[in-house]
Amino acid sequence: MILFSFFGSLMIAGVVAFLFEKWGWTHNGLVPSVFIAWGAVLVLFFVRSLFGLTLGSPGLDAVAGAAAALILIPTEYAVTRRRRSSRRR
Repeated sequence: MILFSFFGSLMIAGVVAFLFEKWGWTHNGLVPSVFIAWGAVLVLFFVRSLFGLTLGSPGLDAVAGAAAALILIPTEYAVTRRRRSSRRR
């Protein structure tokens, strides 16, 4: 049963990342957004497994973790900042 919730959480994270890109909330690109969301879901899944800390069901944890990570990790800003700093050199 744990494998179903694990892979289901990853699928939900992929859908959340796709929707965030489609709706224009993030501008990271589809693949970086999916990787960011997967990373957040992995962290939350392991925290849930190891310490029992949860927001509710694994699906709710996946949606909340993916959304929070996509909002909190502004990779587009980091890329533009790197481009600006490399032009100054």
